[in-house]
Amino acid sequence: MAIKAFLFDLDGVIVDTAIYHYQAWRRLANELGFDISEEFNERLKGVSRMESLDLILAEGGQTLSDERKQELATQKNEWYLELVSRMTPDDILPGVAPFFSQVRKAGLKTALGSVSKNAPLILERIGMGEVFDAIIDGNKISKGKPDPEVFTKGAAELEVQPDECVVFEDAVAGIEAGKRGGMHTVGLGSPDVLTQADMVAPSLEHLTVDQVLERFQG
Repeated sequence: MAIKAFLFDLDGVIVDTAIYHYQAWRRLANELGFDISEEFNERLKGVSRMESLDLILAEGGQTLSDERKQELATQKNEWYLELVSRMTPDDILPGVAPFFSQVRKAGLKTALGSVSKNAPLILERIGMGEVFDAIIDGNKISKGKPDPEVFTKGAAELEVQPDECVVFEDAVAGIEAGKRGGMHTVGLGSPDVLTQADMVAPSLEHLTVDQVLERFQG
């Protein structure tokens, strides 16, 4: 089966906003009377906002009403937006622009598959709003990763079959989502962490489109 489309996560693949999420979540935890470490924050990668809040509250041993949790999630997002609103094209990760140039030359379709509801804002700030043929974000899905919805909807919008797609992810939950969606997966990060990925590289800077196509098209 020929590969026709590449689907990309946003955080950790195109840009790295993990530090902004961490700063906002840590500020929230501190206001609730406890702290969270950077190591703990790794568990929140690829996880939706409300699921992240539940993990943080469990870490702090706190139980709150749904109404209060919604207030806290909204507050965290406001702090996060203050930080990402300062982003510029300089925040695009190394190797992304050359890789996307190769993608276009290869005639491949592209989709963004991010659980973040702030993905459109980030893409606008970094000047990549027009790069993708389809954008699936947290506003278009009801289930977060590792559910495959964000990627299967991307494939549907691109009008391609799942096995014609390659998913690029930096998170374990994202790799699982891609595989559950019947897609090929490229993990960006440590092979010790992304053990389920079909192919692993440190980042897009260390990959070429030809290498990916050769891996999955034989």
